[in-house]
Amino acid sequence: MRLAALGILLLLLAGCQMAGGNRLSQPVKSGDIPYGATARANFEIGNQLMDEGRYDAALKAYYRAAAQDGLTVDILAALGSANLKMGRLTQAETVLRQAVALEPDFAPTLNNLGVVLMEKGETAEAIAYFRKAYAQDSGASDEIRDNLRLALAKFEKTAYPVANKQSEFALVRYGGGAYRLRKKP
Repeated sequence: MRLAALGILLLLLAGCQMAGGNRLSQPVKSGDIPYGATARANFEIGNQLMDEGRYDAALKAYYRAAAQDGLTVDILAALGSANLKMGRLTQAETVLRQAVALEPDFAPTLNNLGVVLMEKGETAEAIAYFRKAYAQDSGASDEIRDNLRLALAKFEKTAYPVANKQSEFALVRYGGGAYRLRKKP
């Protein structure tokens, strides 16, 4: 009799956990990141919060997923995207480089790293990542193609600037191979 009652209790508890465990069917509300959720659920909640523009809360959900599953490529890419959306370029670059080191041919991560580098003004390196992302994606993503085009246009525009007027300064060589800028007379 006790064994049957214990079995029924366990089935009821399992049913309660299954019914309450899927919070993704409902919108996530502020402070509604459930403690004890699986890593996958935390990751999905983070994605939902990103879609809602709540990047700080998404970052917390991704950190919870990382605490359970470790820093997987998906979690690193998500952390990088959240940091990018919050303008934390150095943090975004760090985690995206870690993700690229783990999986060097994953086009979305390569693209996001390129975006970070463009934001930091490192256009030449960004182009290299956009090209690799474009090749890995076989040109299927409009976003990656557009990012590559923009980066190439920016690079061509700044690589060979056309001087509209002559500089007021001249480069003057001094002994020992040293150079100094001097104002032209």
